[in-house]
Amino acid sequence: MKNSKKVTDQVRRSDVEIHEIGIVESVRKFIVLASGIPSCVNGQIVDFENGSRGVVMGFKEDYVQILVISMGGEIRNGDKIYNRAEPLSLPVGEGFLGRIVSGICEPVDEMGPIQKDAQFPVFFEAPGIMDRSPVEKTLETGTVALDAGIPIGLGQRQLLIGDRLTGKTTVAIDAILNQKHTGVICIYCCIGKPYASLLRVVQILNEGGAMPYTIIVSGISPAPVAEQYLAPYAAAMLGEYFMQLGRDVLVVFDDLSKHAWVYRQISLLLERAPGREAYPGDIFYSHSQLVERAGYLKPELKGGSMTFLPIIEILQGDVTGYISTNLISMTDGQVYFNSGLFNKGIRPAVDFGLSVSRIGSKAQWPAMREVSKSLRIEYLHYQELLQMSQIRTSGLSKEAEARLKRGAALTAVLNQDRHAPQIVEGEIFILYALNKGLLDPLTVEQIKKFKAEFFKFVSSSAPELIQSLRKEKKLTQEMRVQIEQMLQNYFSKAQP
Repeated sequence: MKNSKKVTDQVRRSDVEIHEIGIVESVRKFIVLASGIPSCVNGQIVDFENGSRGVVMGFKEDYVQILVISMGGEIRNGDKIYNRAEPLSLPVGEGFLGRIVSGICEPVDEMGPIQKDAQFPVFFEAPGIMDRSPVEKTLETGTVALDAGIPIGLGQRQLLIGDRLTGKTTVAIDAILNQKHTGVICIYCCIGKPYASLLRVVQILNEGGAMPYTIIVSGISPAPVAEQYLAPYAAAMLGEYFMQLGRDVLVVFDDLSKHAWVYRQISLLLERAPGREAYPGDIFYSHSQLVERAGYLKPELKGGSMTFLPIIEILQGDVTGYISTNLISMTDGQVYFNSGLFNKGIRPAVDFGLSVSRIGSKAQWPAMREVSKSLRIEYLHYQELLQMSQIRTSGLSKEAEARLKRGAALTAVLNQDRHAPQIVEGEIFILYALNKGLLDPLTVEQIKKFKAEFFKFVSSSAPELIQSLRKEKKLTQEMRVQIEQMLQNYFSKAQP
């Protein structure tokens, strides 16, 4: 780089060894062009003389492009800039549990400073294939439609995709609420959403008792663009700290479509050539670098895991957009939320025809696999028959009427109230009753009552059955006899 003011000799400033001193050449909102620091690389931290900090985002001819991540004052042309030759790293630790932090891990909940245990790089390299174990253990989401029809495993990357206001965030929050007794650390990353949306999530998590094991990373729309851009990487970094300690982590990114908007804004100011839908050409790399950090580590590396639930918003059911197709290609499956089903009152509005889990039944309990093996195909056949019955004017056969009645019972089983996750053992009991045909003659209200009461009935009558199922994770002949006895007892006493 050509600069008469360049100083390459090492100097010392505030007891920090500085390798190079450069000069600010221009300031464009939150983007700074600097010269005189030829040794810097992407992702490296730099300091401004007024106390501001930035991270190197790229290079242009004789200049370094820097994204300002914290403002210590106004940055002017001619200001000095210091290259410390260090990658961007942020604090991590147990003290972050129960706290709300910004995209640069600074507390924003007015609860005082956070004690850090270590400093981790934000742009951490994903574990290699030889460091990973196969994804075989289930993540209990508490949502019957997912646990039974689209199972998610620890270490998996499962995309939640759908139109605006179709229940994507609700399912993700329910998954966090359901980890209360599983030991899974949860991280909710809010990107580009209004402050009111974040407050609602915090309220739900507080009321559900989830905050003690949850970290919230706030990259809300009023936050600086740099914090919105860094928020998902900071969330992954916080999760990696716990994963490397051998713990299981669930990270929700809500949502990556807004993160793509932020990155597009940064790239346009960096004067990078826009590509499809005006997004920069490296947006695929940016997101794939993020989602690849999920995984299940080998026992030699303490066997921790990090599961990602990235959320993306589409318009009018179009899954062919640039960002949506990118994320579909780099995740292990997607849960598609259908606005038509949502408007019909089906909650969660999961479309089994367009949803898939590439991990599949490997991650399910054998007991859940047994009771749910025909659930998806049966539900799809019911939806087709329902549409045909609405078109036909003549009467239906008895067989078709029976299938419609069973389909209605299945729909009632899959329907679930918001923020009321169900324990896996309870889901298995309900599906077992459904498979035996015991719910077919019931009304929707009776099925709803059964779902609310039966697990409590078993807990009080035969708690050892629940403990055995949790331990074995499969249905033995003895368990089947006990479940059928419990069902018989319940319907003889509880049903009107």
